[in-house]
Amino acid sequence: MASELGGSQILTLLETLPGIANVLRSPVADALNNVIRAAARLSEFNVADAEELVRYATRRSLMGQEEGDRLLAEIHTAQLKRLERVAEREKAQRAKARAKPKPVRTVKAVKAVKKVKVKKAAKTRKR
Repeated sequence: MASELGGSQILTLLETLPGIANVLRSPVADALNNVIRAAARLSEFNVADAEELVRYATRRSLMGQEEGDRLLAEIHTAQLKRLERVAEREKAQRAKARAKPKPVRTVKAVKAVKKVKVKKAAKTRKR
């Protein structure tokens, strides 16, 4: 029969094995942290985290199965729209970059600009 660990034994175990805290951590806690960070715009929203929270809520009868399904459908629809907008924005930026002609300077144009500058400088010196 396995014995239960006391508080001090758990703390000792967590100090001894630094990576074990991540293994013992609940996926719901991770999902909740990630969703809170996304709400504060500290990180990107992840649909998998929302799915985990909805599954948890339906398991605990905090939300009905139908309500959870509707919520997930809304989330997936919003995510698809966001991805489409990002793709359209990138496509428009690439098209704009291709369509923008680069200024071409010819030798004659450069000489003409220099002549005008020299004439203006000469006029200001005469005054």
